[in-house]
Amino acid sequence: MTEAAIEKENKEIAQQYKELLRISYQTLTDEDKKLIRSAFDTAVDAHKDQRRKSGEAYIFHPIAVAKIVASEIGLDATSIAAALLHDVVEDTSYTLDDLERMFGETVAKIVDGLTKISSLKKDKDVSLQAENFRKMLLTLNDDIRVIIIKIADRLHNMQTMDAMRRDKQLKIASETLYIYAPLAHRIGLYNVKTELEDLGLKYTEPEVYQDILTKIKESKEEQDAYINEFSKIIQDSLDKENLNYEIKGRPKSIFSIRRKMNAQNISFDEVYDKFAIRIIYKSDQANEKFLAWKIYSVVTDHFRPNPTRLRDWISSPKSTGYEALHITVMGPKGRWVEVQIRSERMHEIAEKGYAAHYKYKNADEKEEQGIEEWLNRLQEVLENPTVNAVDFVEQFKLNLYSKEIFVFTPQGDLKSLPKGSTPLDFAFSIHTEIGTHTRGARVNNKLVPLSHVLKSGDQVEIITSDSAKPNINWLDYANTARARAKIKSSLKDEKKQIAEEGKAVLTRKLRAQKIPFSEKTVNELVAHFHLKTSLDLFYRVGIGKIDNQALKEFAASRSNALVSYIKRKISKKPEVNHDLNKDEITANYDQLVFGKEEDELGYKLANCCNPIPGDDVFGFVTVNEGIKVHKIDCPNAIQLQSNYAYRIIQAKWVDSSQQDFKAVIKLNGIDNIGLVSDVTREISSNMHVNMKNINFESDDGIFSGRITVVVKNNDILTKIINRLKKINGIDKVTRE
Repeated sequence: MTEAAIEKENKEIAQQYKELLRISYQTLTDEDKKLIRSAFDTAVDAHKDQRRKSGEAYIFHPIAVAKIVASEIGLDATSIAAALLHDVVEDTSYTLDDLERMFGETVAKIVDGLTKISSLKKDKDVSLQAENFRKMLLTLNDDIRVIIIKIADRLHNMQTMDAMRRDKQLKIASETLYIYAPLAHRIGLYNVKTELEDLGLKYTEPEVYQDILTKIKESKEEQDAYINEFSKIIQDSLDKENLNYEIKGRPKSIFSIRRKMNAQNISFDEVYDKFAIRIIYKSDQANEKFLAWKIYSVVTDHFRPNPTRLRDWISSPKSTGYEALHITVMGPKGRWVEVQIRSERMHEIAEKGYAAHYKYKNADEKEEQGIEEWLNRLQEVLENPTVNAVDFVEQFKLNLYSKEIFVFTPQGDLKSLPKGSTPLDFAFSIHTEIGTHTRGARVNNKLVPLSHVLKSGDQVEIITSDSAKPNINWLDYANTARARAKIKSSLKDEKKQIAEEGKAVLTRKLRAQKIPFSEKTVNELVAHFHLKTSLDLFYRVGIGKIDNQALKEFAASRSNALVSYIKRKISKKPEVNHDLNKDEITANYDQLVFGKEEDELGYKLANCCNPIPGDDVFGFVTVNEGIKVHKIDCPNAIQLQSNYAYRIIQAKWVDSSQQDFKAVIKLNGIDNIGLVSDVTREISSNMHVNMKNINFESDDGIFSGRITVVVKNNDILTKIINRLKKINGIDKVTRE
């Protein structure tokens, strides 16, 4: 580089530094400025010999990240310093100890967190990728600012990705849409989230992005004219109320237009709410609420509101701190328009998230406290880091993007839950103990099933019982990550307990067959029953799926040397062995069941999406070909579900070797007092039995009854029938 070029670059660096201080959202003290200057000088020195792929000096990247942190996210001087230094330890000769000595423990800790994230092994394998994200999210425990600066770093990388190879662009953009945009959304950084999503689309679907961008530019003039027409109608009325306000248009983001076009299978022109109108008013905090509703009444005097689209986040702010009043009204030319009503304070919170929220909440209270609050909410997702990494990230995303509902406890406290939550989710959100001992629920004083979907404004009361415990069906009713993780953990513990009992039973049964209980025998049994782990074997013995008869067959095949030799050849020993000592009971999804009652019905797999065992699926009752099974995300799913909803039937894959089955027991005898309670006590005292339906009739002293039970296996059913026969007054017990 020529001397003139170097001088020009140095001038630009100095210019950028001044701008960084000028655009900082927080008011910087002299002490803050000193810290930022020192971090800036260190970063310039550390990166002096480095260049980016585009050819510019590397130092422009940390400065740009610091500017995003300072102005768009609005964090404090500590964060700005950490952003300037975020690549120093990873890329230069400076060490973490150097930074701690120069800038103190907090800055060093944040930089360390950022370095850890960057050094995670990048791989195309989704499970490794998910594992990396999980590790990244667990660094939240150290300091939330790590993630916030990481989001700023990612935003700048996305803004400057043109010089990269196409495959790299695609990888980084997909990763951004996969986790960084949802994270920004959850922290309340809506502007950053929108930009990340739009840039993500720019690189994952460039043609679509350009097409929508062009159409937005073409229709901008028309939209501006529409906003002016809308504003004129209400301006006079607002002015009469002596309000200090401004009306702005807000175009919908490219990404959200694309999402709507996909979800509703419509063209760009058919997206009716491509823009919203914002009314931002000046107010002191005491009158904010009053003025918002005053503006609401002015707008609805002129335009008819859609009553189902009112969103009041002023009375109940979102968990990100977002406050506003959203109404959708029928505007001029018969178009639906979303009107957002917010004060200047609310607008700042919407733009900056937590930084603004806590600046306004209390000038003395640092934003860390707000961040603490958010961190506690995230904790529930991070509580169970033992689950499969892909599930973990999927659940995490589910929690990040979920819309909120607000429900009341019996005492009248307000609780925020993700949309689609059930009483089980509510129970686990209060306390794990309440969740695991849930027996039933009342919503607005009425008993409801645990699968009941809660709505905003519901009052929810959980009925608990010491003897109640989670069962596998609960996973169909629970939607939040916390509830699902706790249920899975509880079921896993129960299965392990059954497996322990099964191990003891197996030892006894093998002794009776004169077979030693050893690792070799266990390996042979696992191979014989086509299982994956020894725990699978013990569990199935525990629930009676592998009974005496099955073990006798094993003993017979074992004593036949030829059969045994062939078996060994067929069962590819090494494949079985490598999972053998896994500390889990695996599921082998090999059977489809349909409807709420989980019936086994005939079906065909649809060719359009070729579902495989374990996929999320639904059944579609065809006219000539019986039930066709489609994946939930099948290209034809939306059309089938909207046009033929009455033909859709619930379906799911289950593990037939762990599956319960239904049986109906018929009884008759002489009616006497207490007979019904004797019968029900006998059934309910058996651990592995669940009563689904019960019906008793008495006619002139003779009693008859039908009981539907769900049992693990035939042995248990036979035991129950034999016990019922012994009850005084029972004459006959048969299986229907």
